[in-house]
Amino acid sequence: MSQILTPFIYQMSAGVASGFLVGYAIKKVLKILMIIFGFFFIAVSYLGLSGILNINYDKLVSATSGLFTQASGVLSTTMGSLPFTSTFLAGLGIGIMKG
Repeated sequence: MSQILTPFIYQMSAGVASGFLVGYAIKKVLKILMIIFGFFFIAVSYLGLSGILNINYDKLVSATSGLFTQASGVLSTTMGSLPFTSTFLAGLGIGIMKG
């Protein structure tokens, strides 16, 4: 019984610990990125409204549409290690809340 339980407990504890660390770091980095992107969006909007900058929204949508298909491929590969993935997500949520 311990031969089955020991790797399972190891995966779960490693998942929670790494998820917490990643979640904490993500929240700190996202705060900084949101400030930078906010100023960038304000600057681009101002330049677009004043006529200095012309944005082609059709090309912008076509360039970013491939991101969703890549994200779904990553999700399907992580389902292979469900104990680690589930505890990683739990730790990620705790890390984001505490960050």
